[in-house]
Amino acid sequence: MANLTNPKAIWIKGVLFLFLGILASGILIARNAELATVVLLLIAVWAFCRAYYFAFYVIEHYVDPDYRFAGLIDFARYAILGTTPDRHDR
Repeated sequence: MANLTNPKAIWIKGVLFLFLGILASGILIARNAELATVVLLLIAVWAFCRAYYFAFYVIEHYVDPDYRFAGLIDFARYAILGTTPDRHDR
């Protein structure tokens, strides 16, 4: 599959992800409208965002400047094996 390069399509994809997140969060909260549910959902979203930032920014800019990624599977391979698709000899 080719990379998405059309700026308009990229914006549409981003807006759809935002809509999906809001919809799913709203449904979860509506099904269990308790303060604890809202707080735990907020913590989970925040923590996953920070983990994503760690995987794709912190590692590349502060830990290993040679690290290049293509997705979460490549990051898992790097974290477990210390290799990337471009650098298997490590």
